Amino acid sequence: MNEFKHAKEIYDNTTIPSELSGRVMAGIRNGKARYQSRRSRTIRRWTTIAACFCVMLAGLNLSPALARAAANVPVLGGVFRVLTFVDYNKSEDGIDYSISVPEVEAESMLAEKVNTVIQEKVDQHLAKAQRDWDEYREAFLATGGTEDEWSGRKMDVIIDYEIMSQTEDRVSFIVYFAEGWVSSQEERYYYNLDFTEDRELELRDFLGEDWVSVCNASIQRQIEERANAEGSTLFFAPDEGGFTTVDKSTDFYVREDGRVVVCFPKYSIAAGAAGNVEFVIQTPEG
Repeated sequence: MNEFKHAKEIYDNTTIPSELSGRVMAGIRNGKARYQSRRSRTIRRWTTIAACFCVMLAGLNLSPALARAAANVPVLGGVFRVLTFVDYNKSEDGIDYSISVPEVEAESMLAEKVNTVIQEKVDQHLAKAQRDWDEYREAFLATGGTEDEWSGRKMDVIIDYEIMSQTEDRVSFIVYFAEGWVSSQEERYYYNLDFTEDRELELRDFLGEDWVSVCNASIQRQIEERANAEGSTLFFAPDEGGFTTVDKSTDFYVREDGRVVVCFPKYSIAAGAAGNVEFVIQTPEG
């Protein structure tokens, strides 16, 4: 209970900008908006309250048939399509939902596997957000807060995605899961798929057999370049949990120009002020 009381004190003493929701949404949607400006895609949205209510009432397992009918528009021709599986906005019990979930449509086991993983993460994220909100409400009331005070609290729950690059047989995209209330939390999941070979792509596929050395050299050089004139840096030293090496679990995406971008979550190799850290990998050939 002391932990809950402390959480309430932090909440009450934190000045939360009225534009918090806009900031969180803007950060996540910024890249997606840039991509959408370069392509033509029309998405038929679920705009009725009844449709949104049906989604929530049905639980966290969304109906594939219903969702597909709502947004059955291909992004690009080829051996696969990326559809907006579910797209809706809804406010319920103090939670503002902004949900846009992708689905890969292809005659392959890879598409089925990726869609299943994404759906599981969607379910987990929505369940966690509801659980976090319910637990905080209970703690808020238990430590002296009133229902009237609670009614002014809001929480943002966001699921969105951004296609970073796409050809007729390959796609690289990111799915974002965000939760914003006292502070914002975000998780990113990266998908790099080849539907001709029906497999997930690896850094090796773009950077060759010496991909570890290529990545490490490029990343270390950029870390050094990002230090200020006095040598101060936001990056942790290797013995303090900072960058040491990439491996097969290292996240990445592929840009439209074919360049590989290696990604590290916030706090993983640098202070929080650095945010999510990205490095465009420079190969020896340039």
